[in-house]
Amino acid sequence: MQVSYERFKEIDMRVARVVSAEPIPGRTRIMKGTIDVGSETRQVIIGGAEHFTPEQMAGRTVVAVTNLEPRTVAGVESQAMLLAADVDGEPFWLTVPDGPKPGSRVL
Repeated sequence: MQVSYERFKEIDMRVARVVSAEPIPGRTRIMKGTIDVGSETRQVIIGGAEHFTPEQMAGRTVVAVTNLEPRTVAGVESQAMLLAADVDGEPFWLTVPDGPKPGSRVL
């Protein structure tokens, strides 16, 4: 399926910094996180908890889709989605080198 350029432009991708992450009781594949998207912080669900600890996620500068409708997973409302590539079943987080500040638009 192809998506028109006009439709693609509706997706708001921003540089985000993972401020904190913590386990979700009873869940082994996801964790709860807080991200800084420049003008505000948002709560997110972060996948890959079986591969990464909360301490390994905190401080990362990543790419997030910020205009998705919120979705509740495991009782936690996720207000954005972090982007990752799937490398043999393990997430490889799309990270940003030093420079762009949280909230910078990804073009």
